[in-house]
Amino acid sequence: MATTSKAKAAPAAKAAPAVKAAPATKAAPAAKAAPASKPVTAAKVAAVPAPAVAKPATVLSMNSHKSYGGLTEPEILKQPESEYMSKRQLEFFREKLVELRSSILHNATDTGEHLRDTEVATDPSDRATQEEEYTLELRTRDRERKLLKKVDKALRMIDDGSFGWCEETGEPIGLARLIARPTATLSIEAQERRERMQKLYGD
Repeated sequence: MATTSKAKAAPAAKAAPAVKAAPATKAAPAAKAAPASKPVTAAKVAAVPAPAVAKPATVLSMNSHKSYGGLTEPEILKQPESEYMSKRQLEFFREKLVELRSSILHNATDTGEHLRDTEVATDPSDRATQEEEYTLELRTRDRERKLLKKVDKALRMIDDGSFGWCEETGEPIGLARLIARPTATLSIEAQERRERMQKLYGD
């Protein structure tokens, strides 16, 4: 019986189908070797234009969008040098200075009313805080009082035709400097020279 079972088992082993190897898949197109890139010469690199970078808009003051004498700050800066201190430019600075003068006077009026209407605090700590606030406010008004004198001087210079020209050298002060500081009477170079002299020899 054992011999018979062994004999029968042998054919069963042969009957098992052989596992066929999977057919080789074709190489994907991406696997192909890419053609060697040509070296980029310096001439070609130089020929490629650099991307244009947008220049930021010039903003010299908080009122750069506002029109004075029919001109805004960007518009007056675009004018040619031949228009320096022309009638329109002088009107631009006149209106700018008049507005600054009105603002200073308004602040002075507000401070006076504020000091008159505020009651003196009874608590010592509150009174100390109140006095410190008053001192700071009065100091600010004192600076504005000095600025008011410069504004009045600049308005007189517009009337006599000397506005926009350096008092020491007679050269143009420059539109950008005048827009940022319309009371300027010196060019940047003359101002720096004066400050150096003051440091060396005092006031």
